[in-house]
Amino acid sequence: MAKETKRELDLTIETGVQGQYKNWFLDYASYVILERAVPAVEDGLKPVQRRILHAMKEMDDGRFNKVANIIGQSMQYHPHGDASIGDALVNMGQKDLLIETQGNWGDVRTGDDAAAARYIEARLSKLALEIAFNHKTTEWQMSYDGRKNEPVTLPMKFPLLLAQGAEGIAVGLSTKILPHNFLELCDASIKHLKDKKFEIYPDFQTGGMVDISNYNQGKRGGKVKVRAEIEEVDKKTLVIKNVPYSVTTSSLVDSIVKANDNGKIKIKKVTDGTAKDVAIFIELAPGISPDITIDALYAFTDCEISISPNACVIVDNKPRFISVTELLQLSTDKTKGLLQRELEIKLQELETKWHYTSLEKIFFEEKIYKELEEKYKTWDDVIVAIDKAFTPFKKRLKREIEREDIIKLTEKPVRRIYRLDINELNEQIKNIEEEINQVQFDLDHLTDFAVTYFENLKKKYGKGRGRKTEIKLFDTISAKQVVIANTKLYVNYSEGFIGTSLKKDELLCECSDLDDIICFTKAGIMKVVKVADKVFIGKDILHAEVFLKNDERTTYNMMYLDGDSGVSYAKRFNVTGVTRDKEYNLTKGTEKSKVYYFSANPNGEAEIVRILLSPNCNARNKELDFDFSTLEIKGRGSNGNQVVKYPVRSVKLKEKGKSTLEGRKLWFDDKFGRLNTEEKGQFLGTFENENLLIIFNDGSYEITDTELLQRFDIDKIVLIEQFNPEKILSAVYLDNEKQQFNVKRFKIETSTLHSRFYFIKEAEGNRVEAVTSDESPILHVHTGRGSSVRSVKFKIANLVEVMGWKAIGAKLMDFSKTVEMQWAPKQNAEQPSLFE
Repeated sequence: MAKETKRELDLTIETGVQGQYKNWFLDYASYVILERAVPAVEDGLKPVQRRILHAMKEMDDGRFNKVANIIGQSMQYHPHGDASIGDALVNMGQKDLLIETQGNWGDVRTGDDAAAARYIEARLSKLALEIAFNHKTTEWQMSYDGRKNEPVTLPMKFPLLLAQGAEGIAVGLSTKILPHNFLELCDASIKHLKDKKFEIYPDFQTGGMVDISNYNQGKRGGKVKVRAEIEEVDKKTLVIKNVPYSVTTSSLVDSIVKANDNGKIKIKKVTDGTAKDVAIFIELAPGISPDITIDALYAFTDCEISISPNACVIVDNKPRFISVTELLQLSTDKTKGLLQRELEIKLQELETKWHYTSLEKIFFEEKIYKELEEKYKTWDDVIVAIDKAFTPFKKRLKREIEREDIIKLTEKPVRRIYRLDINELNEQIKNIEEEINQVQFDLDHLTDFAVTYFENLKKKYGKGRGRKTEIKLFDTISAKQVVIANTKLYVNYSEGFIGTSLKKDELLCECSDLDDIICFTKAGIMKVVKVADKVFIGKDILHAEVFLKNDERTTYNMMYLDGDSGVSYAKRFNVTGVTRDKEYNLTKGTEKSKVYYFSANPNGEAEIVRILLSPNCNARNKELDFDFSTLEIKGRGSNGNQVVKYPVRSVKLKEKGKSTLEGRKLWFDDKFGRLNTEEKGQFLGTFENENLLIIFNDGSYEITDTELLQRFDIDKIVLIEQFNPEKILSAVYLDNEKQQFNVKRFKIETSTLHSRFYFIKEAEGNRVEAVTSDESPILHVHTGRGSSVRSVKFKIANLVEVMGWKAIGAKLMDFSKTVEMQWAPKQNAEQPSLFE
C-alpha cells in the first residue's frame, strides 16, 4: 500500500477552503470582538445593549412595556435570536441603573431566573433618559437590513461601563470590568475635571467584603478577593449574611456541603433561610471552634473567591486594554465634550429663535406687513419688497435675512397680525437674550458646568446608592492550619512505613490530608513527607508527628553514636523548614551510626537521662546522668557535644524536664483582629499559661486563651491585654436611660473561658466610653466644639472606691454629644486633684 503524503494547508490560495479560512476567520474574529463581546468606550455598551436601549426609547411613553414587546422591537436592529436579547435585557434590569423593572426579574443573590418575557415589564429609568439619549448629538447608521437607522453609539454622559461592569469572551481576548459605585464615580469624575487625583474601587450589588490591595486599577494581572460576611450567632451557629460577587446562595451552599463531605470542614447542618436578606445558617458539629470554621469556610468554600479583572474596551474601532482610571478619564472627557456639543446646539437654536423673533417684531412694529397689501406682479416681487423694507433695520440683526425667513413671516394668519402684542415680543426677546447669555457663560466655564452636572446627578439619583461592599484588608489564611483532622494516620515502626491505609498497624494520630509528617529513624535519618496511603521512611522509626513549619518552640533532644569514632554525642535542635521527601542525616553520617535516645518537646523541655555503659568498658563508673538543659539549642546540622567515649549499653529517661524557653511573646494585629508572634501590632506581653482579657464596647468582657487562630472584631474591642485577676479596671460608660456617664472601678471575679459577662447595665444604647487597667488613671474630658472647648481632668481613684464587677457605679457627668474622653498617657500621668 502506497504511503500517504501529508498535505499542508496553503494559505496563499485565495479560493476554496484555504482562502475562506484565511479571510473569513479574521472577519469572524473581528465581528465577535467589535459587535458582540466587548463594549465601546464611548457609551460603555455592547451592541445588543445599545439596540435594546434604543428600542426602548422609541417605545417610551412613560409607561411599562412587556419585555416580550421590547424584545420584538429590538429584533429590528439586532440580527440574532430573541433569547440573546432577552438575556441581555434581564441582565441590565437586574443592575437597577438604566431600566426600571416590574414583576419577577430573578435574583442575582440566589441565582433565580426571571419570569418569562410575557409576564414581566420594563421601562427606561429617569437616569437613563437624562444621561443616555439626545437625538441631536447621536451619530446614526443603517440597521443590518437597511430599513431603519440605529445609533453608532449612544451619547452617554456618565461612566456607565464602570457603574454596570462588563464581561465578555471574544476570539483571542476577553474583558472583565467590575462594577463600581455610582456616587464614587460621580465624585471621581468631579475630581478629574478639577485636575485632582482620584481612586475608584469595585462595589458589588451582593455586598460582602473586598480586598483591593492587588486591584492594579482593573488592568490585566490584577486580582481582588471577595468574601461573604460571616457572623457568629453563638458558639454552635454561624450565619452567612451575603454572598460574594458572581456567587449564588445555592452554589455557596453546595460548596459548603462539598467541603464537609471532603473532610475540610466539619458541620452538623447548613440551612438556606434567604428571603429579603441573605441568611445561610451553619450548625457546627460538637467541639468545633467557630473561629476556625469561619477561616475554613473562607479557605475551602465559595465564601471567598478571587476575581481577576481585565479591562478591555473598543477605542477607535480597536480593542484596547486600559485601567479603570483611564477609562473614567476618557468617559468624563467624553461627557464634557457632549455637554459642550449640547450647549452649542442650544446656543444655535436660541440665536435662530432670537433672529426670527426680532424679525417678527420689526415686521409688525414697523408695519412692513403692509407690503403684502400692495399689488405686485409676482410673489417674488413681494418677497423682494419685504426684504427691501427690512434694509434700514438689518443692523439690529445678527445675521443676514434669508428668503425662508420672509416666507415664514408671510404665512402668519391675518387675525394674528392685528392681535399681536409688541410688548410680548419684546419680553420674548429679552428672555431669549438672557438664555443666550447663560448658555454662553456655561460654554465659557465648561468645566464648572460639567462639575455641576455630575453634582446634580448625585443629588437627583444618588439616594440609596451608597457603597454596599466593604473595602477591607484580608488576612492570609493557611489551609493547613484550619482544615480539620479528616483522616487517620498509621505507622509500622519496625518496618518503617506510615500511611492512611495501614489500618492493621498502630494508630499514630488524626490529621488532615493537607498535613506534612516529620519522621525520625534509629539510623539518624529525618524525613518530611506528605500524608499518603503508604510511604516508606526507613526501618526502625523512632518518632513521627505532624510537622509545623517555622515552629521554633518544638525542640528535639537526641543522643547518638558516631559509628566511625565510637564516641556518643548529644544535641538539641529545632526543625523550622525542610524540603519535602528529602533525607537529612542528623548524625555525622558515618557507617554504623545510630540513635540511642530521642525525644520531642513542644515547649523546649530538657530532661535528665541515665546512661548505662557497657560492662566490659574501662570506665570506672558504669552509670552516669546527663542533663540536656546544659546544651544550647542549635540547628539540625550540628554535630552536638561529646558525652562519653566509652561504648553505651542504653540510655533511659530519668527525670522529665521543664521548659528551657521563655514564654511566648504575643502581639495583637488591629488590622485583622488576630494574635501573632511576628511583632505585628500591639505588644501584649510574654505568655506561658496566662490568658487574655478582652473588653467590648457594649460593656461586656471575655477571658480567652492565646490560640492564634481566634478571630476578634476590632470594631467592638476597646481593650485587649494579658489577664491579671489582681488588676483593678477603671471604666466610664453611658447610661442611656438616665442620659449620664457613670464611672466604676472593679476587679474581674470570673474565670470561665470563652464566655461573655456584662459589667455595665444591660440596656439599649448603653456603651463603654473609656476603660483602662492603669493603677492611677487620669481621665481627660473635652466638651464643646471649636473655640468653646472646655477640658476637665478626673483622677478616677479619688472619685470611686473599688466595687463589685456587677455594680452600677457612680455618676461622673451628664451626657453630651460633644463629649470626648481619653486617658492621660502613662508617662505623663501626673497626680492632680479632681477638677470640677
